Amino acid sequence: MSLVVPNFLMNVSSSLSSLQLYSCGLQGEFPSFMTKFKHLQYLDLRYNNLTGSIPYDFGQLNELVSIDLSFNDYLSVEPISFDKIVQNLTKLRGLRLGSVNMDLVTPNSLANLSSSLSALGLWGCGLQGKFPANDRLTGSFPSSNVSNDLRLLGLSHTKISVYLDYDFFTNLKLLEVLVLKYCNILRSNLTMIGQLTQLTRLDLIGNNLGGQIPPSLRNLVHLNSLYLGNNNFSGQIPDFLTSLTQLENLGLSLNHLSGTIPSQINTLSLKLFDLGNNHLHGPIPSSIFKQENLEGLSLASNSKLTGEISSSICNLKLLRFLDLSNNSFSGSVPQCLGNFSNSLSVLNLGMNNLQGTIFSTFSKGNNLGYLNLNGNKLEGKIPSSIINCAMLEVLDLGNNKIEDTFPYFLETLPELHVLVLKSNKLQGFVNGPTTNDPFPKLRIFDISSNNLTGPLPTEYFYSLEALMAYDQNTVYMMARNYSGYAYSIVVTWKGFEILFEKIQSALGILDFSNNNFNGEIPKLIGKLNGLRQLNLSHNSLTGQIPLSSGMLFNLESLDLSSNLLTGRIPQQLAFITFLAVLNLSHNQLEGAIPSGKQFNTFNASSFEGNLGLCGFPMPNCNSSEGPALLPSNSDDGDDSTFFGDGFGWKAATIANQK
Repeated sequence: MSLVVPNFLMNVSSSLSSLQLYSCGLQGEFPSFMTKFKHLQYLDLRYNNLTGSIPYDFGQLNELVSIDLSFNDYLSVEPISFDKIVQNLTKLRGLRLGSVNMDLVTPNSLANLSSSLSALGLWGCGLQGKFPANDRLTGSFPSSNVSNDLRLLGLSHTKISVYLDYDFFTNLKLLEVLVLKYCNILRSNLTMIGQLTQLTRLDLIGNNLGGQIPPSLRNLVHLNSLYLGNNNFSGQIPDFLTSLTQLENLGLSLNHLSGTIPSQINTLSLKLFDLGNNHLHGPIPSSIFKQENLEGLSLASNSKLTGEISSSICNLKLLRFLDLSNNSFSGSVPQCLGNFSNSLSVLNLGMNNLQGTIFSTFSKGNNLGYLNLNGNKLEGKIPSSIINCAMLEVLDLGNNKIEDTFPYFLETLPELHVLVLKSNKLQGFVNGPTTNDPFPKLRIFDISSNNLTGPLPTEYFYSLEALMAYDQNTVYMMARNYSGYAYSIVVTWKGFEILFEKIQSALGILDFSNNNFNGEIPKLIGKLNGLRQLNLSHNSLTGQIPLSSGMLFNLESLDLSSNLLTGRIPQQLAFITFLAVLNLSHNQLEGAIPSGKQFNTFNASSFEGNLGLCGFPMPNCNSSEGPALLPSNSDDGDDSTFFGDGFGWKAATIANQK
């Protein structure tokens, strides 16, 4: 549902007492006539697209008991409006303004909050200053009865200074939910946290907290969710955590925890178990495979976790994500992993020492969106049943020992954005598409470092529609049915092998390097305007560098080195503003190197091994060699006529001379 809010609400009865339009696609400015609803008690407009400011007279709705405007990212609250809300709404028990812009509001404004307030959620709102006021949670901020009654406090992603000290813990003993993720905790005495015995959720992610996990946590017997990730906790995972029988979600990733995974975990009934990025060692205890309610399991990046991955892991029928990457697991990949659960969205076993073959059967109707087996020792062929993974967005099988021909059947995967098959033993020709609409969403295509031969698959270049338009989207690719899990890949980026811990959905890469491709670079390569990196190096390509390559205006890295390319370097390449890396070395290019713009930033290594090249940064040219010229007609190699939009090189050159 997508509505302009004012047109929708103007005719609603003024006697309305409850307005709940959670995640309805509402858009437009926050309605100024909201004050006509004098009897309104419950207002829930979270997860919409409301804009503008909350009106000054909003504070006249003094019957309000609960306000939730969270996650309207372009909505703001000015200090005057906020002051009226906290001063006049004396019946307010819940105030949630997460992700609403409160940059201009000071924490002192909170001093007058309703004495009946039980839920305060201000995560990601830009609030900054000290909390509590005057370094204490007593007195006027907020009043003692407010403190004693507060059940929920959320200040994540704010710049408020928080002091977890005696006053905090003694005055907020009724807290049930405490969320201070990525907050500004200046002082903490976590030995006292056990006094908050009513807590069901505790989230202290990303606060640079250190020492051992406080033993007083054993007192939080009602705790359902405990998130202590991205801190500096050290020592072993304490055994007392297994006595918290209500615990369902346990996140301890990105710390310095050591020792083994507690085998007593079977006393809990977990849904999330995240121990990634620590220093744990030893095998996976069999008790984990008895967690039948487990939906998320991450043991990634502990490096010293060893042993085989038991097929008992397929008993976890409710798993949505499984990440065991960057460890030292060995043995074969359990064959059941391809069809044990239609709930599984993320499967990451990359960077281990796994052997054998890829599981041969992928069940129909599965929900797999991310499959990463990179960096193992897997052999055999790529199973054709992978076409049953209709939701697959990322397939990374790079750096294995797979012996196969190019898997044309992958063309039919409708959601595939990323395909990495680099550094295997693929062989034979890549003839081009076998379907009418191959790889409709593919943006990263890496088949480098194999034994592929024959001409470049020109028809693929012509049909990669997702790369033909520049995508300005800056969002990252995330798991579809498990929030918070970001897809990752290892690619060669600007000459260095890099782990992208998050993949920007707009990233465009073609890497066909280190194969045995021959023939010419297709003239229509310039159609792929979404490319950020093009690497065709270390092949046997001939002919000239197409002029159309200069139309890759978003290109940041171009590597055509170690081929048999001839002719001059097109002057148009100098107009690619973002080009940071250029490698044309070890070809048979000649003539003057283009001057100006980006070419002034490249050193001799970009051009070495071309005996006919001259000009900066190589030796000076003789007068007879002249500057790099633009061909005057198609007979001279002008391929701009291949572009149907009428924007050829002559027009581009004129535009850049004005």
